[in-house]
Amino acid sequence: MHIVHIALGGCLKAPPVHYGVTGDTGGHIAYILGAVEALAARDDVASVDVVTRAFRVDSLGHDYARPVERLGPKSRIVRLSTSSNAYLEKESLAAEIPALSRAFLDWIAALDRKPDAIHAHFADAARLAMAAKARFGIPFVYTPHSLGIDKRACGLTGPALKARIASEGEAIAQADAIVGSSRDEAERQVPAYGIGAAGRTHCVPPGIHLPAAGPRDRAEARLRPFLRDMTRPQVLAIARPVAKKNLPGLIDAFGRHDGLRDTANLVILAGQRDDVEGGTPEQTRVLRQMVDAIDRHDLWGKVAIPRRHDPQDVASLYRMTAEGRGVFANPALFEPFGLTVLEAARFGLPVVATDKGGPSEILPRIGHGRLVDPRNPDEVGQACFDLISDDGAWTKASEAALRNVGLYSWGNWATAVRRLYASLRSTPPKPVRAPKSILASDIDGTLTGSRAGVRLFSEWASDRGRARCLFAVATGRSIGEARRVLAKWRLPLPDLFITSVGTEIWRHGASGLVLCQDYAADLQRTWPRDDIADALSRIGLVPQAPFEQRPWKLSYVGTVSDSARAEAALREVGLVARVVPSHGRFIDVLPIRAGKARAVAFEAARQGLALSDCIGAGDSGNDRDMLEQCGRAILPANALDEIADLLTSDRLLRTRESHASGVVEGLEALGLVPQRIRA
Repeated sequence: MHIVHIALGGCLKAPPVHYGVTGDTGGHIAYILGAVEALAARDDVASVDVVTRAFRVDSLGHDYARPVERLGPKSRIVRLSTSSNAYLEKESLAAEIPALSRAFLDWIAALDRKPDAIHAHFADAARLAMAAKARFGIPFVYTPHSLGIDKRACGLTGPALKARIASEGEAIAQADAIVGSSRDEAERQVPAYGIGAAGRTHCVPPGIHLPAAGPRDRAEARLRPFLRDMTRPQVLAIARPVAKKNLPGLIDAFGRHDGLRDTANLVILAGQRDDVEGGTPEQTRVLRQMVDAIDRHDLWGKVAIPRRHDPQDVASLYRMTAEGRGVFANPALFEPFGLTVLEAARFGLPVVATDKGGPSEILPRIGHGRLVDPRNPDEVGQACFDLISDDGAWTKASEAALRNVGLYSWGNWATAVRRLYASLRSTPPKPVRAPKSILASDIDGTLTGSRAGVRLFSEWASDRGRARCLFAVATGRSIGEARRVLAKWRLPLPDLFITSVGTEIWRHGASGLVLCQDYAADLQRTWPRDDIADALSRIGLVPQAPFEQRPWKLSYVGTVSDSARAEAALREVGLVARVVPSHGRFIDVLPIRAGKARAVAFEAARQGLALSDCIGAGDSGNDRDMLEQCGRAILPANALDEIADLLTSDRLLRTRESHASGVVEGLEALGLVPQRIRA
């Protein structure tokens, strides 16, 4: 496979990269280099090209004018030239897009082998990918990295932002697939554009791309001119000096906390600069605010903001901060993903990070720090002090970082995205002709849990046409998460997806998965969503993360007794909804006409079948309605106690085998398994 990535902004070159040398030379370049290295390492990838823009600026060096730069044996950077040799910030690139598109098309036309897939980073690159798709029919993937719609939500305005949001919307609409780094990006931000792209959007978390740490004495030399006492633990931050990174707010948080002022140092790598006034207007404004905050809190001698650093210095400072039992801080007002939070984890460095964006997913998964409201300086300062001053808490977070950082790897990313590239030219499963039944199965714990069971079930699914049985997954997960888990376990694609606890039905269409609008309209008629949310907020029910909320599903954290309180609160104000507890800690609130059984019945009717012709398979409370109402039900041996009250009968089968093996055992008992694949 030949893959082409496009990234037009920033100073993109082979390592070492001088991050922060311009306002656009940030984390997306680390992302691209890590992605390319991981893809090129695969045997099923022949070559990877990174297409960027050529420019010649003496102060930045001459690397960026080289037409081709080798990254590795199978990867290279290709630079497109136009009539402009100037370095252009993101906002100034728009005028160059037509010329860059022409140069890109000419480059592709001259290739002996056309790319199998194009991966565009940011909306400006997507314009080039759209042109290539129109001329050569090459499918493209779009990774936004940072979406303008959230900047608007933070109060930013102006014609440039309006144009950016429109360009991002066009990229989302035209892309064959969208890859986000976090569930928040994939399931909240992208849908906010109102384009209906959820069926084409995938969450694939990236890994870490850092060089080895350099000599400690060189890193110390960067700090020594600023700090009176080098033995103090450090609060380390690494971010470009732009408003959204909230670096003045971090200095304010440090300066307001007496414990931090008295016991710690603050170290901030805020890009590369010659002086405070030499950058863009935004950079200059932020650097002035930082200097003002240091002066206002009288922090001279306790804060270091070195003018220059290189990637080895970054790694050294992570290590040095961890060895001194300090913390890493990411106080961004919004962080699309949070690569620095992962980089800190690689060194066993505990983290205090914004609860807005990607870190709200990373920290609970790794367990190496605290989430804070970035607009609350007292909360930020206290969280940093708590970790520095509590040896037990620091050690627990550090050990979790080292133990769990491997959950995020470029190898995993490359496996998932390579599979996605291949799927762009594949066809959906052949529909079962004249089905006589539908198997609707939960995913987690029902189909997952046993690799041997997955192999057995996959063999059955590949031959389901002979049994004239449609295969649907019916899950509490969103469509993106359902698809991700199926891919992770190498489970077969179903004929349709019933997701978000039976509130959404997704079918295969010409351009990917498509939401069933008829079912959605049916639910909407009895769904006063805002009124229900208000009623439940009044009893203090705690919502799950924003990306867990769906158009026809409100999700909360709570026990079975909390679900009873929710039902009572809704009755009291005359609101009607289904309240579904599951796993002893989650509560889903749905339209009264929604649910897994209702969705299965809706699809059955489309196929000329009744619910009595359907088979439900599940293991937990949010499968209950499907297990009770389908004509037949399969409970694998690992089913949870919360559905133990369901009575075994000719209609309901409790299997001896667990997970997917149990599902196949149940299907065999129903005469739906060919002799050749029976266990």
